[in-house]
Amino acid sequence: MSSKPPANVARIARNTLERRKKLPPSRRGGTDVGVKRASQLAARQPVSEETLKRMVSFFARHEKSPGSKAARKRSPNSPAAVAWGLWGGSAGRAWAKRELRKIERAKKRK
Repeated sequence: MSSKPPANVARIARNTLERRKKLPPSRRGGTDVGVKRASQLAARQPVSEETLKRMVSFFARHEKSPGSKAARKRSPNSPAAVAWGLWGGSAGRAWAKRELRKIERAKKRK
């Protein structure tokens, strides 16, 4: 089962990719996996259950990282903010959690 990212998640990922391109390499946040995820989200390509799980895991790890939340609030160009945005930002986090719950409910009904 796969889910199509909503427009707001795609917009955040697309805007973050554009912002990241303008930053010097030493200030770019995110990994190759994050860039790939942002490209997938920006194109609104279907996201598999496994990828949704990875997204939830990413957000859980980075939400609690020391200084990560503060850095995201201080500057949208901080490496932490760029990494967060590549995965769809807070909208991506909420969407991934919601989609996983739907998938789990559907599995229970079978």
